[in-house]
Amino acid sequence: MHRSSRSTRWSSSLGIALLSVVGAGAVALAQAPQTDVIPGVKVGGSRNVHVLAHVPLDSIEKTADITIEQELSRPYVYTAHRLKPSGVDIISIKDPTKPKIIWSWRIENPDLHLGAGSLNPMYLKSKGRYYLTNAYQFIQGGPDFDLGATVWDVTGLPDTSKIKELARIHVPEAPGGFHESYSYKHSNGAALLFTTSQSAYAFVYDIDKVVAAGGQDGHKGLVGKVPVPVTDTMYGAATRAYHDFYVGYDPATKQDKFYGAGAGGYYVYDVTDVANPKLLTSMTGIAGITRGHTFTPTPDGRYAVVESEYQYAPLRIFDMKPGLDGTVKTISRPVGAWNADWKDLAHNMEVRWPYVFVSAYEDGLQVFNMMDPANPYTVGYYHTCGCPHESGLRTGPGQGSVMNGAWGVQVRNADGLIVISDLLTGFWALKMDGFDGWNGHQWGMPNVSSAQDWDNGPEGAPKPQKVS
Repeated sequence: MHRSSRSTRWSSSLGIALLSVVGAGAVALAQAPQTDVIPGVKVGGSRNVHVLAHVPLDSIEKTADITIEQELSRPYVYTAHRLKPSGVDIISIKDPTKPKIIWSWRIENPDLHLGAGSLNPMYLKSKGRYYLTNAYQFIQGGPDFDLGATVWDVTGLPDTSKIKELARIHVPEAPGGFHESYSYKHSNGAALLFTTSQSAYAFVYDIDKVVAAGGQDGHKGLVGKVPVPVTDTMYGAATRAYHDFYVGYDPATKQDKFYGAGAGGYYVYDVTDVANPKLLTSMTGIAGITRGHTFTPTPDGRYAVVESEYQYAPLRIFDMKPGLDGTVKTISRPVGAWNADWKDLAHNMEVRWPYVFVSAYEDGLQVFNMMDPANPYTVGYYHTCGCPHESGLRTGPGQGSVMNGAWGVQVRNADGLIVISDLLTGFWALKMDGFDGWNGHQWGMPNVSSAQDWDNGPEGAPKPQKVS
């Protein structure tokens, strides 16, 4: 019945659209987007998604990931500046319609550094202090090939003169740096930074211990390692076994859960005792997937939206319940799938049930509804790239790829602001009609997302007991 009424609305809308075109004639054609300037380039967006602001950054494959502070009193966005010179930019969105770069940092001797460089900024708060971290991937042949991350104190913003570098995390036993990182307020009260590594583990750092170690000794803040159960022979000796992950609290089971994408597929661990992670379930043996890229669960931890980094691959949706219940050893078949354009590739995503906000490379910002996980559908979009098809990151001599355009996406829960980092065009701030903020309880879900409650910890978690 639901499908039928939706089809009726679609038919009505189509009829109205056709009548409008016939009635408007040449005027409608004259107002059409000029997509013929560069054949195949996608421009504009849906009527319900609005651009608040755009800041071109140092482009041409230079802008990497993005993060946004969740407190309205701290209107700051952090973007990574990859390749040469590698570094970080801070953008103030005190007025979201007039963003401005207020601070930029670039690593010393930038031309000597080799590799992708700066990739992934995150922020944490602990004991009243705000910290900015940034992950790097430099390679041998240049300096800092064992540098994983830098840590700054940014408590004093907007006064940028008070920003202070506190520590650098070097990992000499696994050179090659951290491709990704994720900040998390653990139920034990610790502010943790989960990072990938060039080994068969995700490394977990306590930010207070990293800062206490200081200087070049931040690796002393290591408090746990999460293993990947499969050796990725396709990529050699488990190199960067994990690509990306999400960490969230499950109030139903009273567990902190790690959702890791990497060699062989996708894995869920109980990291309540972060020093002793326990594998809960996995998604492996999936047709078309030998390596997971991104793994984001729904607020209740039942469904997962996952990505695998190759052209034509849709975002797949899995029901993890059989695995979490122990009725199957691993899950191999998705229950749903979505893609903006079958010829392209979606990159990263943020789940705010029932919506999924996607940074979809050539397809820019995309938003789909997964209320019915088996039948997701697009509800809004905006093309941030304006780039020709297959003009992105090179995969070989003369070979372009679809890895161009929207790299990262973040959502501010307090007001529904959406921010995008685009490899080619820089920073974007957008809003979607009707989405003015998010709290899981409004949808009958736990209030769990990538946004952390740094002051109070995960909702529903027992309060940490003080040890005398």
